[in-house]
Amino acid sequence: MPSFLFNYFWPGMVVWSLLYISDYALTIACARLYRAQQTILVEGSYELTPFYQRDIDSLRVVSPRFVFILLLTLGMLGFLWILNEQSPAPGLWQFMLGYLIIIQLAVHMRHLRNLFLFRSINNTNLVHGRIEYARTLLLRMSSWECFAFSGLFLILFAFTRSWFILGGVTGCFLLGVNHRRLASKVHTNLARATQSLERT
Repeated sequence: MPSFLFNYFWPGMVVWSLLYISDYALTIACARLYRAQQTILVEGSYELTPFYQRDIDSLRVVSPRFVFILLLTLGMLGFLWILNEQSPAPGLWQFMLGYLIIIQLAVHMRHLRNLFLFRSINNTNLVHGRIEYARTLLLRMSSWECFAFSGLFLILFAFTRSWFILGGVTGCFLLGVNHRRLASKVHTNLARATQSLERT
């Protein structure tokens, strides 16, 4: 990793901010393309993260929630930098940068894939038919994809012993766990709703 990313506080914060803004912008762009086609349909919101679903569903370009989280995260990074400067072990700063940045790199891979797919559906004749994803399956797929990224970065960590890479391993794994938990919650709610209908 370039030393300037770890030796100064601002490069990491700038990289994180740009990736986070790009993440939201690409989500809005893909959500627009998703709405313009009827080949692939997902149950519920296009956005997987419940916290952002309302803003993404309304295609809100400037999201107060997004701005709040961005500022909150920058504040947290600033605090961690202060701790890092006072600590003899600088691994915490590198770990947290890896946690935030590598998750975004993995998420951007998904955005770019969706961008290419939806553009192909809307502008070419290369995709035919119709497919619908249940919410539970979509979240499980996302979970396994995150676990795969975590495993990939774990192998990379075994060679590099980098705190930055280890942060990415942890971030991708926890995101996978979160999406798995959301999938279980959706499945449980659906089962309860089905039972309620059967009783009536």
